[in-house]
Amino acid sequence: MQEKKTDLVLDVNENPKKISEWFLFAIQHVLAMFVACITVPLITGLPIAPTIIASGVGTIIYIIATRGKSPVYLSSSFAYISPMLAALSVGVIAGAVGDNYQAIMVGMIMVGAVYIGVAIIIRIFGVAWLNKLLPTIVIGPVIMVIGLSLSSSAINNLTNVNSSDENYNLIYILCGLIAMFATALSAHYGKKTIKLIPFVIGMCAGYLAAAIFTGIGYHGYGNEYFKIIDFSPMTNIHSFFSVPDFLFMKNGTSFSANELGEVALLFIPVAFVTICEHIGDHKNLSNIIHKDLLVDPGLDKTLIGDGIATAISGCMCGSANTTYGENVAVIGVSKIASTSVILLAAIMAICIGFFTPFMVVIETIPVCVTGGVSLILYGFIASSGVKMLIQEHIDFNKTKNIFIVSVILVAGIGGLTLKFGDPSSPTIEITSIALAMLLGILLNIILKDKENTEKIEE
Repeated sequence: MQEKKTDLVLDVNENPKKISEWFLFAIQHVLAMFVACITVPLITGLPIAPTIIASGVGTIIYIIATRGKSPVYLSSSFAYISPMLAALSVGVIAGAVGDNYQAIMVGMIMVGAVYIGVAIIIRIFGVAWLNKLLPTIVIGPVIMVIGLSLSSSAINNLTNVNSSDENYNLIYILCGLIAMFATALSAHYGKKTIKLIPFVIGMCAGYLAAAIFTGIGYHGYGNEYFKIIDFSPMTNIHSFFSVPDFLFMKNGTSFSANELGEVALLFIPVAFVTICEHIGDHKNLSNIIHKDLLVDPGLDKTLIGDGIATAISGCMCGSANTTYGENVAVIGVSKIASTSVILLAAIMAICIGFFTPFMVVIETIPVCVTGGVSLILYGFIASSGVKMLIQEHIDFNKTKNIFIVSVILVAGIGGLTLKFGDPSSPTIEITSIALAMLLGILLNIILKDKENTEKIEE
């Protein structure tokens, strides 16, 4: 990728001029990742606070490994939820609560080892072959899939239909849309600092609207329909600071060496899937900041950073770390690619995990507000894929290009997966994003370019 004249407000190696701006830019990233970050422990039953702290620790490790050249935020990965749940039950008596925490920790260390192994191979053979294997015609649609595959999550949060259709609430949707419009208006019409923190403005506007409606529900009419914010977490504040229940501190079923093979089959195949997603996110970010991160700092360094972060995160909270598209989108919209901002966001996440009141306040942010903001965040990821195709002048009169994009989009957005083992609890599962990428790669190899390119008849 050739470097282009940057349109960034802050480049990778630049710092905000004011401390207040630095703080606001960083909190934007914390807000963007927070809901997705805590969703993984909510699903698996693993501790929440350590997951938030691990995201900050993992991000710092990544920044050190990449020498501060890649503004990426790492947080909990959804791809490992099935292996994590299965690992909890390894060696556990049937019917008992799955508590084999050591199995998860060993599995995540294995994932980290796979990342480092792949990084060594790339260090030896270079990255040129990878660029040939993953040209724009494959990566562009994959980036679109990454964004669009998250669209159902944004809509579910916005409409509050996660639990049941009975919870469908127009006030809920209104608060989310207020957050969305406030974000868009701030980014488009805002001046100076306002223009640079659209997601902070959007989240605050949505939260304020939700608070007003909640107040009406309590004091005006006593109507549950208006009670958007659940303030009950605030009753759990017993101290300002507390040491979270890290996974390595928990007692559970003892892990034995003869379970290594079972754990390896659960985690290692998924590691290759998330490596594909890692490459896709870095390609997308490279396009946004006009620097090829696969070359500088290099894919080997980004994989090592992600791998070490995952191994440590697994021991802290049980979750793997992965690149977050939400934070890539924040950079794309705000045009602030400063690694120092990401670093401060990571430090904030660590502090939040220990500072009970602040974490509780963030937990009260209704998911409809984050859902409204996610309409822009996830849509921006998908739009980045379209932008990449346009910038590289991809010719859609070529049948080869049409076929590749068609298969990637339908397989990825449609949710095509491959499951091996028991379908209800698969030993190995290739996610739709990874499978869509693999199908695109295969089509690109099989469909050779012709001298006289066949055109689609209009």
